[in-house]
Amino acid sequence: MSSLFPDTRPEAEIVLIRLLREAPPWRKLEMVGEMNKVVKSMMLIGLRERYPKDSPEEIKRRMAGLLLGEEHALKVYGALPEDHDAG
Repeated sequence: MSSLFPDTRPEAEIVLIRLLREAPPWRKLEMVGEMNKVVKSMMLIGLRERYPKDSPEEIKRRMAGLLLGEEHALKVYGALPEDHDAG
């Protein structure tokens, strides 16, 4: 079996995979929801660092562009205002 987690000892990986397989569906969905929250938080941090002059509304619009794709974000939220200099 190839390693899914190269930084994890094989014995620990076996236990982790077993626990994931045995987890009930509600727990797996809960874990996915938690992971999505973390990813969105990291995206917001990155956008705020990249565009420090943007208002919260502009950051929200940029986030929509990343999550929905720019074409859909444009339809839903409209165009971004003229870009501030990044950094």
